[in-house]
Amino acid sequence: MPRAWPTRQSAERIAKAFIRSFMPGVIKPLHVLWNEILGFVFFMLALLVSIGPVRRGYHELDGDPANSIKFGLAVLLAALMLGFGVHSFLRARRIGRS
Repeated sequence: MPRAWPTRQSAERIAKAFIRSFMPGVIKPLHVLWNEILGFVFFMLALLVSIGPVRRGYHELDGDPANSIKFGLAVLLAALMLGFGVHSFLRARRIGRS
């Protein structure tokens, strides 16, 4: 009498084949979306955290070294966050094309 259900080994083989064929189609878009979300978060951090101190520091530049250092650090933080944001979007684009 033939078996109606596959054996455990063939069921495992079928499940592994399904996961190998199905998961890349799910993981890749999630990876792209994750990098795009991170890029957006870094852009917002650059905007919200850095614009105020940069604006305030620019108005307070009067030759005092402490104010110049504050202004320089605020600009550095803004550039760093913008760089992370751009890098995340470029990485998402690269992953999406591969």
